[in-house]
Amino acid sequence: MTMDRAAIEAVIPHRHPFILVDEVQDMEPLVRVTAFRQVRGDEDFFRGHFPGNPVMPGVLILEALAQAGAICVLSHETFRGCIAYFAGIEKARFRRKVVPGDRLRLEVVMNRMRGRIGFGEAKAYVGDELAAAATISFAIGDRPEA
Repeated sequence: MTMDRAAIEAVIPHRHPFILVDEVQDMEPLVRVTAFRQVRGDEDFFRGHFPGNPVMPGVLILEALAQAGAICVLSHETFRGCIAYFAGIEKARFRRKVVPGDRLRLEVVMNRMRGRIGFGEAKAYVGDELAAAATISFAIGDRPEA
């Protein structure tokens, strides 16, 4: 299952400038997802992080992973139309800088779901190099009122 930006925006509520997933290459809803973010360099956070030495903030790499995980969960018919909220981050490790021009590969494998609470292993790569990894948890909220 692949998704472009329009299909992603139909699943998660994030919008510019905070949507951090550009495409989904492969996905099995509620099981796993492989998505991408092209780090362009014109993102506003680079103006201050760091002038003359642009580095994508680690918290935004984790947010990109969380958004990929949300796409994986919210694409399943059970949770379609709901919102996923970050519930926790454990064992976060950063192994490599992510800089303008990098193509960030976001991989999330869902470990388990307990009702509306889920847990996943998340890894971000640039090429074959691990950039970041964490165990993430999330809570599925109700469908927003129209």
